[in-house]
Amino acid sequence: MRKLFSFPDPVNETAARIVAGGVVVLATAYLFTLWLPLLLILVYGFLARVLTGPSLSPLGQLATKVVAPHLPAKYCPGPPKRFAQAIGLAFSASGLILTLVGYEQASMAVLSMLVIAASLEAFLGLCLGCKIFALLMKIGLVPQEVCERCQNIWNTDHA
Repeated sequence: MRKLFSFPDPVNETAARIVAGGVVVLATAYLFTLWLPLLLILVYGFLARVLTGPSLSPLGQLATKVVAPHLPAKYCPGPPKRFAQAIGLAFSASGLILTLVGYEQASMAVLSMLVIAASLEAFLGLCLGCKIFALLMKIGLVPQEVCERCQNIWNTDHA
């Protein structure tokens, strides 16, 4: 059970970028259709990835088991990627709650920001959540021992 509720460290950044691409597709499809099941799938995926990494995430499984093995792997520390997934969960869950209480325009704004962040990760390899994680480490809100490899905020090999 402990293994199930763990997050990979290191993370295959190629797989993470594939997952981000899937998030872009799902969130964009929701924004154009407003079909609630797409938003529920998006929220579930982030929750699953925060709790279990790719283990219970269909998108995570597709990325790690089917697509990424055929592409060059590049590894990065896990804690910043988990933090980024948690931010995605916060944005997608906020979008869901805003939708359910009737604030569709606010929901669309929040989910549009999620699409922008996921697009930066998927297409440019820029993980905004990872950069925020590094800043939080730099100012001492995240203890250094959480991720020893994340010390240099401007190093593009991680975070």
